[in-house]
Amino acid sequence: MGWFSDIQKAISGTKQPTINLDAQPLIKAFRSDAVIDRQIDELIGIVKGVMADGMVHQGEVEFLIDWLETNRGALDKWPAKAIYPRLKAALADGNMDLEEEREILDLLLSTVGGNTAPMKGESSNSTSLPYTQPQSLITFDTRLFCFTGKFQAGSRQWCEGQVTAKGGLATGSITKKLHYLVIGEIGSRDWLHSTHGRKIEKAIEYNEAGHSIAILSEQHWFEQLSQAPKTAGAIA
Repeated sequence: MGWFSDIQKAISGTKQPTINLDAQPLIKAFRSDAVIDRQIDELIGIVKGVMADGMVHQGEVEFLIDWLETNRGALDKWPAKAIYPRLKAALADGNMDLEEEREILDLLLSTVGGNTAPMKGESSNSTSLPYTQPQSLITFDTRLFCFTGKFQAGSRQWCEGQVTAKGGLATGSITKKLHYLVIGEIGSRDWLHSTHGRKIEKAIEYNEAGHSIAILSEQHWFEQLSQAPKTAGAIA
C-alpha cells in the first residue's frame, strides 16, 4: 500500500486519484495557504525589484497587474488587496501621468518599507507605533473613527467614506468621544515625529486619563472593513 498503490489503482480506474505521478496532491486546496504565503513573499520580492532604481514606470505597473491577476489567490491578502485596486485605477485610462507615478511610488515604497532618493523629505513607514493590543474585532455601526497619516488603501477621504458606508462616523480630530484612531501604513510628512504625530499623542493622553480609544493599524482596520457588512440606510 502507499502512494504507488494509489497511482496503480487510479490508473486501473478502481479508485479516485488523490496524488499525481510525481506523488504530489491533486487537491488544490491541500496546501493553498502555503501557496498563497509563497505568492505574497514573491510579490514583495517583485516590488523590491521594481523599486531597486527608485522609480516606477507604466510597464512595471502593467507587469505587477498581470502578475497579481495570474496569482489570484493572493488578491485577498495584505498587501496585495490594497495594491491591486490602486494599480488598476492608475491605468484605468491606459496611461500613467507623473502624479500617478508618484502615487504608485509611495504605495510600493510603503509595501517594502524605507525611502529612496526620489522620496527625500518623506518620512518613513509608520512602525513600532502604540497600537492597542490585542487588535480586537471592530464595530463600525454608530462608532466614531479618526484617521491619521497616509494610507495604502486609499486617500483619507476614501477611508472616511468606507466607515460611513458601514454606518460609522468620521471626524478629523481627537475627542473623548472617539472610539477608534486608525494609523496609515505610510508615515506622514505632517507628523510631528517620524513615526507619529499629535493625534496619536492626544489619543494616548486620553487613554492614560481613563478613556478608551482603540489605536489601530491600517492593516487591521482594512481587514475588518472587508468583512463588515454595509449598514442599511448608510450613505455610500
